[in-house]
Amino acid sequence: MREHIQSDYKQRVLAQKTVWAAGAYDALSALYIQNAGFDAVMTSGFGVSASYLGMPDAELYTMTENLTVVRNVSAVLKVPLIADIDTAYGNAINAMRTVREFEAAGCAAVIMEDQVSPKRCPICVGGVEIVSVDEAVGKIAAAVEARSNPNMLIIARTDAATEEEAIHRAKAYVAAGADVIQPISKCFKSIEGLRALREACGVPLSLQVLGWLEKNLSPEEIESVAGMATFALVPLMSAAQALEENLAVLARDKTSRNLPRPVAAHDPFVEFIGFKEIEEKQLKYLPEQNTTTWKAA
Repeated sequence: MREHIQSDYKQRVLAQKTVWAAGAYDALSALYIQNAGFDAVMTSGFGVSASYLGMPDAELYTMTENLTVVRNVSAVLKVPLIADIDTAYGNAINAMRTVREFEAAGCAAVIMEDQVSPKRCPICVGGVEIVSVDEAVGKIAAAVEARSNPNMLIIARTDAATEEEAIHRAKAYVAAGADVIQPISKCFKSIEGLRALREACGVPLSLQVLGWLEKNLSPEEIESVAGMATFALVPLMSAAQALEENLAVLARDKTSRNLPRPVAAHDPFVEFIGFKEIEEKQLKYLPEQNTTTWKAA
């Protein structure tokens, strides 16, 4: 089943039949993304760091911590999972182990960037430092060699600051075996620039729909260059805003009757999270126990 999902995902991305995704930060957010009808789920490094550690996206969490979240997400999904693996946590040899681990976790693709490790989130700082082209090419070639599942895509992200450098690196990364190229949103300033990148590198792009891309581009323009497009931060920021607003009122009023945002109803949430299936299994496999129906308190 998973092999079929990954194969279909690969074919669709490489044919540039754009896969639309949203960024998850844990298993619950991944379930909501899947339930909303997105084609795929991407675990966002920004989101994982914020949710798992309550800290900024500066590669402060380890490969193992990221993998823990990815495994939990993978276990509940029926759509392709794409994992943000930052810099792959070291050099080319580290990248090989990282790719094998995330492949084993069930990922349909991994996104590896060319920043110096530990990385910094480019949307949060003025500038970032990237490794040499030769070092980045070596890591991509090692990642390609390390994967055993040919359906798992290697998405090479470049954090180059200029369009000329991004195009130069993209061509080198594709030559090293990268399946898809992902530029950062701060680099290119127009759809024409993204089209030039797409034409020069010869493979579909992966776009994180942030900043000007989110504000200015239509879905059709994005689909003209992208094999995958991801709203990486909308789920996290939606949850953060709702929590901030409701909890401030709750702390002030000591009652939930005046919350500015509605909360999920108990019974539908219980159904959504899977209590019904658990109860059915209890009745099937634990017949002698006095099981009770999961209902609202």
